[in-house]
Amino acid sequence: MPGNLLHVNATVLCPHGARATARPAQARVLVAGQAVTGTADPYTVTGCPFTVAGKPQPCVTVRWVVPSARIRVNGSPALPSSAVGLCQSAEQIPQGPPVVTVVQQRAEGT
Repeated sequence: MPGNLLHVNATVLCPHGARATARPAQARVLVAGQAVTGTADPYTVTGCPFTVAGKPQPCVTVRWVVPSARIRVNGSPALPSSAVGLCQSAEQIPQGPPVVTVVQQRAEGT
């Protein structure tokens, strides 16, 4: 599968501009020294400013709904840059897709 993989230091933002941080459960699969993330790894959003009718409804998590179909990290589907996710509030209300801006480029063998 061509493309880039998300890793612990990839820049993932909620649709309102707040940063999502991954906590990978594994540290064995690396790209350029960075732990690769998968669907089993929680992504936590902090600092989301979103409100609805004066009530704060910040994004707090990212749930990945379309990960890699072929690449796995310790049995869990990996997250390529093309993975589809959904940011959610604490009440599990969908807030929109995350924005992935910086990922590790996949290394090609020669």
